[in-house]
Amino acid sequence: MVFFNSSTYRPFLLSGFPGLEDSHPVISILFCALYLVALMGNIIILVVIRVEQSLHAPMYFFLSMLAATDLGLCTATLPTLLQLFWFKVCEIDFDACLTQMFFIHVFSLMESGILLTMAFDRYVAISNPLRYTTILTESTITKIGVGLLLRAVAVILPGPFLIKRLSFCKANVLSHSYCLHPDIIQLSCSDHRINSIYGLIIILITFGADSVLILFSYLKILITVQGIASKEEQFKALNTCVSHICAVLLVYIPMLGVSIIHRFGKHVPPMVHIIMGYVYLLIPPVLNPVVYCVKTQGIRTRILGNLLKLQQRVL
Repeated sequence: MVFFNSSTYRPFLLSGFPGLEDSHPVISILFCALYLVALMGNIIILVVIRVEQSLHAPMYFFLSMLAATDLGLCTATLPTLLQLFWFKVCEIDFDACLTQMFFIHVFSLMESGILLTMAFDRYVAISNPLRYTTILTESTITKIGVGLLLRAVAVILPGPFLIKRLSFCKANVLSHSYCLHPDIIQLSCSDHRINSIYGLIIILITFGADSVLILFSYLKILITVQGIASKEEQFKALNTCVSHICAVLLVYIPMLGVSIIHRFGKHVPPMVHIIMGYVYLLIPPVLNPVVYCVKTQGIRTRILGNLLKLQQRVL
């Protein structure tokens, strides 16, 4: 059995859809369409919020953070996906793989944190509307954003160094066209229990804690809404949360599915692992802009207004 240390790490090999290699060019068209939707949708949200002065409010600042994070996820995964499906280049350098892994997990963790702050934003807006803008000032929002970034970097940073201490044998084929922490450590032929425990702890103290706090925020929101006398006002208050609830479900349901399959799905067909991995990373960036453009009146009105102006100029 051949071991190699940090100075002789071999490259990893990326995987697409085993058995469907001849169809990779066709599959790449679907992926490119999804990435194009994600990139254009999130860029439009960022531009509209930046340009429209009326959208310079806490809710939209947090939405712009979410859009920027989704763009980061797309940027982190797109290069290796294209190199595999378009150019049939399967090889990725060990350090490049760890770098990609770091950024994917940082952006994923930031997305979870932003969804938590958006839940808090909705609670403050509904429970204390008169002090909404004084509680969530631009300075406070900036500090929250920096705090979320520091949290993500701090908890993910040990990951690559813990992987560096592992020994790898001949197996070097990843399950996806990008690098994830669980995928990499499974290729190790040395004891990787510390890495597994580290990954589990990170999930519990970040995604786990965030999901519990999001649920708690919505319980508080429901209690507050119950105290509103008018049914119409109750519906109006809850309607402002629909977009955020959809975004939470789009992130946490695929994440939960991937976690369950990775830990308990030893007998699940490999294709299910592959598809769930793409769903986990692609669905939120693709559908979040769609949900917010459709359900958020401020964004929808500005986009439609600008499209009408553009049409009038063309005609």
